[in-house]
Amino acid sequence: MDEKMKKEMLSWVKSIVIAVVIVFVCRQFIFEPIAVRGESMLPTLEHNNRVVISKTSDIERFDMIVFDAPDANAKYVKRVVGVPGDHIEMKDDVLYINSQAYDEDYVKQSTTLSRTTQDFTLEELTQVSIIPEGHYFVLGDNRRKSNDSREFGLISADTVLGEVKLRIYPFDEIEITE
Repeated sequence: MDEKMKKEMLSWVKSIVIAVVIVFVCRQFIFEPIAVRGESMLPTLEHNNRVVISKTSDIERFDMIVFDAPDANAKYVKRVVGVPGDHIEMKDDVLYINSQAYDEDYVKQSTTLSRTTQDFTLEELTQVSIIPEGHYFVLGDNRRKSNDSREFGLISADTVLGEVKLRIYPFDEIEITE
């Protein structure tokens, strides 16, 4: 192999190594693609949708997040309903946060049953009246088929992998999420 060919090969190897390092760093610290599993976020997200999460976002109320499931070896996608300092209550299918009613347009309403979400208070589910620092209360948009904070309680901020920012699959439904 002549000297020119060696330089060319070395140049390609360097470029590939740099690209791999950049992809690794971005995926590890900035963003990551995730596959949605299950029906808990219908109609917003469907089974096998692909989303991109931002690992640098500040989590706010009503953000969709991905976190390590506290009750399974899985990653869950849910909506943050309560942030630190909030009191949560569900009464007659109306979500109350700090005694203020919120309209949840994203919730999959039941067409056959009178209630989509059973009544509850934060105290009944978690034995605390206010969400403590470093924790969130999460619910799926498909309340009848969601394993969420009603089942496993508050989630720790340490388990949050990131905020859902973009749906990338299916291709005809690509969108920036809110």
